[in-house]
Amino acid sequence: MTITITAFERSPDGGKGLARDTRVRWALEETGLPYEVRLVSFRAMKEAAHLALHPFGQIPTYEEGGLVLFETGSIVLHIAERHPGLFPADANARARAITWMFAALNTVEPPILELVTAKLAEGDRPWKAERLPLVEDRVRARLNQLAARLGDADWLDGGFSAGDLLMVSVLLRLRPSGLLNEFPSLAAYVARGEARPAYQRAFAAQLAINAAPLPAG
Repeated sequence: MTITITAFERSPDGGKGLARDTRVRWALEETGLPYEVRLVSFRAMKEAAHLALHPFGQIPTYEEGGLVLFETGSIVLHIAERHPGLFPADANARARAITWMFAALNTVEPPILELVTAKLAEGDRPWKAERLPLVEDRVRARLNQLAARLGDADWLDGGFSAGDLLMVSVLLRLRPSGLLNEFPSLAAYVARGEARPAYQRAFAAQLAINAAPLPAG
């Protein structure tokens, strides 16, 4: 059965790999699964056809036969559970990898998204000067904890897993802020993720979409 995912017709980041469809592309590339991409405009994301796939009008979605999934973490978990390449064979190690997936999305990403909101969506608000340092400190606190756990290891728990895929993807959102550079071990960790051939293919595919001209009409 053909796998089809949705992606932005034009990503808000211009194809820099920060859109969440890149995470799903990366997972599919790591497992060697062929897939197709259906591009969705911002207008189409709010229309009935797309809302039937994703009730909150976002991307990505995942379709395989009669199965339709939304939410990046759920999609990556589905791929990792059913295809080799993203989970270790040992059951306990697999459970730990799933824990790191949840940690990436539920513990590390929220303060990072708050920082993105403070800088972009609220950048012209009068409270920015007071709020921004507080948000940055919350991000630093999480990064200190993560760096302490990672130590000098290449990956979070033995070999590369879906937990690392999501954690690296989350940390990439920090690059424009410069905060990642304050934690050399985490910056190196992210660089290792970006150097993986599967990530390179996923990134190139997303960038190519944003470099191509939009269809007429």
